[in-house]
Amino acid sequence: MKRAIFPGSFDPITLGHYNIIQQGVKLFDELVIAIGVNSSKKYMFSLEDRKKFIEKCFKNEKKIKIVTYEGLTVNYCKAHNINFILRGLRNSNDFEYEKGIAHANKALTNIETVFLLTSPETSYISSSIVRDIIKNNGNYANFVPKSVRI
Repeated sequence: MKRAIFPGSFDPITLGHYNIIQQGVKLFDELVIAIGVNSSKKYMFSLEDRKKFIEKCFKNEKKIKIVTYEGLTVNYCKAHNINFILRGLRNSNDFEYEKGIAHANKALTNIETVFLLTSPETSYISSSIVRDIIKNNGNYANFVPKSVRI
């Protein structure tokens, strides 16, 4: 069974994340969407809200499991028999950043990182852009799944 983890803070989940998840479901037998908890990071949305947004998005997808975790992603993978880390790339900056993490993860474990490109329509969307739009009372509906629209 090919199992992958798609880790992130998902603060909030965007259409870019959604696009990568849709692609990942086609490649893996199970896709674990793992919401990372970092006590030093300040989030706009609570962990419970972020998890609910994702659960609503994928409530009918049997191949998706949604979890929360703390610590290194590779440690979660080892503890749960996950052999692949799925990461989305929007641009060359994402690639350079993610490449370093992938090499470090490979040096720590035997877990492979799989990179997928976001669709052109979602390649400019990031959670930080969405948070900025929300903070400034802008219309963010075209950047997030319906489950995030408050």
